This record gives sequence, structure tokens and C-alpha cells, in this order.
Amino acid sequence: MPILTAILFSIEHKLKKTINLPSKPTYKTRVKGFTSYYKKLMRIKPYALKDEKLPALSDLIGIRIICPFLEDLQKVEKQITNEFSIIEIEKKGTERTFREFGYESIHILIHIPEEFRSDKIALPKNLVCEIQIRTILQDAWAEVEHELVYKSEFSPFDLPLRRKLASMNASLSLADIIFQEIRDYQNKLNNELLNRRDSFFEQADSISKNFLLPEAPEAKVSLESASPYVQGTIDDMILEAIHSHNQGYLDRAIEIYTLIIESKPALHELVLSVMYKHRGMAYFSQNKYQNALDDFMESVRFDATNFRSFYYVGIVYSVLEDHRKAIDYYDKSLEINEFQAFVFFRRALSYYHLKDYTRSMNDLDKARKLGLDDSETQALKETLISKLGIGMN
Repeated sequence: MPILTAILFSIEHKLKKTINLPSKPTYKTRVKGFTSYYKKLMRIKPYALKDEKLPALSDLIGIRIICPFLEDLQKVEKQITNEFSIIEIEKKGTERTFREFGYESIHILIHIPEEFRSDKIALPKNLVCEIQIRTILQDAWAEVEHELVYKSEFSPFDLPLRRKLASMNASLSLADIIFQEIRDYQNKLNNELLNRRDSFFEQADSISKNFLLPEAPEAKVSLESASPYVQGTIDDMILEAIHSHNQGYLDRAIEIYTLIIESKPALHELVLSVMYKHRGMAYFSQNKYQNALDDFMESVRFDATNFRSFYYVGIVYSVLEDHRKAIDYYDKSLEINEFQAFVFFRRALSYYHLKDYTRSMNDLDKARKLGLDDSETQALKETLISKLGIGMN
């Protein structure tokens, strides 16, 4: 029925606007066909139909939301319950033991929003929409199970066959769990890396502030929490090193970075580039600028596309007041990635120190066009305007 398809389209559109996940889910919609509807209707007892002319089955119209990870399921469920009028929520498959086979899925029945109903066509009063939420692997299992068992009207009574099906289901469930564990690891690592990078830039910024804003307070590092990570694999060691680094245990961090760098067999060059970069950041935090410079140079030797390491080399040369070399490395970083506001700003500072005020102003303008507009950029702008003898905008 076209009106049901239109309602389903409207609900799907609203779901896509409502659901917010790091990875976009896949949506599948379905209006139950007449044959399927009729077969299911025939299984309903006549007294249960009452006086309904067009009985509305709970799955007459439905939407399936397929997510990459287990953690997404609860997020989607919560976002749906916050946006729609809920009739019931059923978590299918959770009652089964590990010996049983069968798909898992969250089924949510929602009322049809009034704005999606039509005044021209009478719809069943109790029409609902079923929303199913699954992971990619749960959906794959459900599709295969449907073909093997339900669609073929076959019930596997043979014990070895039941065990095979249960084993397949368990393997997919385990894969979902492992994928989620990998995702959790990535999230932890990304958070630690973000904190590490922010701390490094805070120290680099404090040097600029001493020139532009002399009274700015120095950034302080918290030493409160102990590491929650246990050493084992290289991945564990990387998390341990970065966490120690973030907490200010720099000697410990450098020790672990060194163990990783010197591990046998040798790591991939891209991994070595990252490890040298992070050890260099730890040395930089200890004001061991030559050690930091050596490590950043090793980082770009192992990965000539690592624009951040080129940028960090430039920062060290700026601290050492070798501004011409600093500009050379800022140039190399910008050749790889031209959308780095902070690199333009630091190159502007180096040009300023070389008394090349015109180029400094040009770079400052580029940094501001890329969205960098804070007290430091304003202070440099005012200083350059004074040096160039031009009026304020």
C-alpha cells in the first residue's frame, strides 16, 4: 500500500536525523507483502480480531537499523526512546543459553507519529512500526538462519546439526565481542593521544606566550592517577607509555617508548615513526630539546609523510631560536597538509623574529582564515601592525 510506504519513508527519515553515531548505521525498510500478511493473519484466532476490518500486525511495517558495534545498540535504543512514543521494547535471544542457536536483536514497537498519518486514507487505529536494532554480524546470522530454517520450513532436530548451528552463532557472537574490544582499545588510545598532543602544544604555546603574553601562567601536568594498563603486547605497551606520558611520568614513558623502538623483530617503519615522535614529545616536555630534535628527525626519516613530525621539528628549532631552519620544516609540513592553522601561526612567529614582518602578517592572515583567532594571534597582529605602521582594521 503506497500510504504505508510513505509513512515508513517518513519514519526512516526522522530516524536518520535522530540517530547520531560515530559510524553511520545502515537502514533497511519493509512493508509486509500480502502473501506474508495473509499467512500470518490466518494464524490469528478469530476472536482475537474483534471487529477490525484491517487487522494491524505488529510487523506490518518495519525498519531495521544495522550498526557496526555492540556499544551502538544501546545508544540507538536510547535515542529512539527519547524521540518516539514507545509501546514496548523486546530483546530477543538474550534468554538463550550458549548451546542454543538463534539471532539476537532489539525490537522496539513505536506509535506512528501523528504528523505522518494521512487524513485522506483511514488507517488501522492500532497501526505500529517495528524497529529492529542489530549489529552487522547479528543481521548476517538472522538472514542466514531465515534461509536455513524458517524459509525452508526445516527444523534441525539432528543433534550434530544443532551443535553446528549453535557453534556458528557462538562464533559470530564472539566476533562481535572482539570487534567491540578492539573498538574500546582504539577509543582509549585516541583519548590518550589527544591528551598527549594537547599537553605538548600547551608547552610549545607557553614559549610563544612568553614572547606575546609574558604574564600567561605555565601549564601544569596532573600526576594523580596510576596507569590502568597492563604491559603485555606492543599495543598494551603503547597505551602504558602514552598514559604515563600524559600523567607526567616522563622517565617511565621514555623507558617504554625505547623498549618498543628496540623490540625484535623490528617494527614496521610507520610504527617506528610514531614511537619516535612520541618519545621526542616526552623529551621536549623534559626540556631536552636536542634529544627531542633527534627523535623527530628519526620520525620523518621513517615516514616522510608525517606532517606533524615535520611541524614538531620546526617547533624545536624555534625554541632553539634557529628560525630559518624552523621555517624550512614548517614549509615541509605545509607541503603535505596545507590546512594547518597552527603551523601558519608558528611560521608567522619565526618570520617575525627574522624581522620579515610582511611574510609574518601573510601567514597570520592564513592562520586566522583557517579558524585560529585567539589572544596570541591578536597580540601578534597588533605587534605587526605597529611594526608595519598600518592602521587597525
